Amino acid sequence: MKLSRREVLGRSLAIPLSLGLSPFLALRSGIASAAPPNLAIVMNSGEASVSVIDMASHKIVRTLPTLREPSHWALSRDRSKLYIADASGNALFIVDPHTGLALGHKVIADPYQLGFTPDFRYLVVNALRLNYVDIYRPDDLTLVKRFSPGGMPSHLDFSPDSRWSFNSMQESGTLVSFDLTNLTIRWKSNVGSTPAGVLWHNGKVLVCVMGSDHVAEVDPVTGNVLRRVKTGVGPHNVFLTPDGATLYVSNRIGGSLVALDPTTLELRRTYPFHAAGPDDIAVGPDGKLWVTLRFREQVAVLDPASGNYETIDVGRSPHGIFLTTEMSRPGLVTAETL
Repeated sequence: MKLSRREVLGRSLAIPLSLGLSPFLALRSGIASAAPPNLAIVMNSGEASVSVIDMASHKIVRTLPTLREPSHWALSRDRSKLYIADASGNALFIVDPHTGLALGHKVIADPYQLGFTPDFRYLVVNALRLNYVDIYRPDDLTLVKRFSPGGMPSHLDFSPDSRWSFNSMQESGTLVSFDLTNLTIRWKSNVGSTPAGVLWHNGKVLVCVMGSDHVAEVDPVTGNVLRRVKTGVGPHNVFLTPDGATLYVSNRIGGSLVALDPTTLELRRTYPFHAAGPDDIAVGPDGKLWVTLRFREQVAVLDPASGNYETIDVGRSPHGIFLTTEMSRPGLVTAETL
């Protein structure tokens, strides 16, 4: 039996009315539509796309085209928008993190890595191709200050009080600290060849020295390297689990993921990903690690207890990854709503 559009609409409204609800309230409350699934959103830098994955089924539900080179992300303060840095596309690509639908983009110069200060006063952008570190007002993207601190600004993190940022310069081999109260450079530290991932941890700064086999621990006040912790060849990024129990370092060149004790930085375990180029990590609610594999066009879902993992095919050179299940955790790099 074929129903007219009017009949279909009438029947759909009859259900909430029979429950004594406004149909519009029913739609908003989710009675008339199922809640969206938990999603993994993967930035494919090599083919200008974003893969949206149903975390339960491991199936791709949609692929979003971007402009050029999606890499990293920041989440809006109200958790309604995911801002994806589209570096050579000179844009922030905006996605609804709840549905995985595209919402548009905003023009900004060469955003490769970006972060919003914990107090949401500034948006700090590493423009890797242009060799800039740019400081923006997050409400309207007005450029407040532009620095040229070194070659190929890569990753960044902040002190918890929002006073300082720490930005790695891949080409210069330095970690640069900025004073965000007076917008000046505090110090430059020679940490080693091709520094990448940066993390504020236990009052120190950890930086992955990708052109070597270690992570450098840096004094945030002086910039002095306090020690070097061997992790494997080509460490690219460092992550702390939401419960603070484990530090993970992705050795992109060596093809492994390692677990470190968060207090002593001693090596606990190594997970091999031979020639896969493990890059960024996100932690699911079940404790499994979602790892982008830059050299395999895949995401791995790793059980850290057993060491077993499944893979999901995505686009070329998968880079950043965001899980909707992480939205309620503290410590995310978050953004003012733009």
